[in-house]
Amino acid sequence: MTQPLGALLVGSVNYDDAETTIRTAAEVLGTRLRRIPDGEVGKRFHWIMFQPDVLGEAEGIERIGDEPVPFPAGIDARPLRIGEGVDAAGIRLPALGYADAAIESYAIFTRLRGEGVVPEGTRFQVSLPTPVAVVTSFFFGDDRAAIAPVYTAALRRELDGILAAIPHDDLAIQWDVASEMGVIEAAPAFGRVMDVWWEGDPFPGLVAQLAELIDAVPVDVEVGVHLCYGDVAEKHFFEPTDAANLVRYANAVVAASGRELTWLHLPVPIERDDDAYFAPLADLAYGGELYLGLVHREDAAAGAEKRIAVAQRYVPEFGVATECGIGRAPAGTTEGILRTHAEVARPW
Repeated sequence: MTQPLGALLVGSVNYDDAETTIRTAAEVLGTRLRRIPDGEVGKRFHWIMFQPDVLGEAEGIERIGDEPVPFPAGIDARPLRIGEGVDAAGIRLPALGYADAAIESYAIFTRLRGEGVVPEGTRFQVSLPTPVAVVTSFFFGDDRAAIAPVYTAALRRELDGILAAIPHDDLAIQWDVASEMGVIEAAPAFGRVMDVWWEGDPFPGLVAQLAELIDAVPVDVEVGVHLCYGDVAEKHFFEPTDAANLVRYANAVVAASGRELTWLHLPVPIERDDDAYFAPLADLAYGGELYLGLVHREDAAAGAEKRIAVAQRYVPEFGVATECGIGRAPAGTTEGILRTHAEVARPW
């Protein structure tokens, strides 16, 4: 078995601050990483769960329920609705928080690189959610179609702010794509089947929307896609039968995109070291950097190597990653997870 080439940190990392994340990742993984994120620290630790607090500040948007739904880091997880009689097109959303966090963390990243901690040539990675994720998670009924273009425009402003503040040859943007996979699988989650706000087969729309997000990133900025089946208390919202729908969606998005996708990440459940799961990878029509999320803290390098051996029967070259971010991993396990990446992958 040949060791996979390189590693990817999907996004969230269970440290308290960006400097610890960047410094530890660089020291443990070095040139196995082509890009390093800030760990999505603070209120971003649980992906999009802080967005209702942000959107709820907008005039014309209300919280559903009279009492807050407490969530870690002081987050109120109540969903949202458009106020009665409010024209969604006139709602002006506040800054979503992604650009401000990226700019602050990039300053730390460049300082550490200047100190020789971060290897030269490593890019700063910023992970962003898709509008589908936020709209389908926190809005319901007709409000989804009404708020979707408003939120999409706000997210594009965040992207534009990042692009304006960080040199393009230093930047990598990752689109986090979890809810889309739930919709494609018609997954039952949180007491309902995951769905979208448009009629008919959701697949073409999901392809077109993700392709548009990829194409929104200038060609001199790296862009990646992280496909995912969710991470709630280290559990998926749906357990895939195999990698077939991941491959189907990835192939369609790559074909629909006008620019080259720099990297693609596909998850691998911990219990899957069988040919049936990996066999669809033989049909993957993508020639860029591929990362398989086959590193799991529970079985460390030994488990990852089992999954690597099977995957290599169907795809010739790939790097390693975890299935999802590790921002919710148990305290004290983070460095061990990073070291597992280093044990099973070789440097670039």
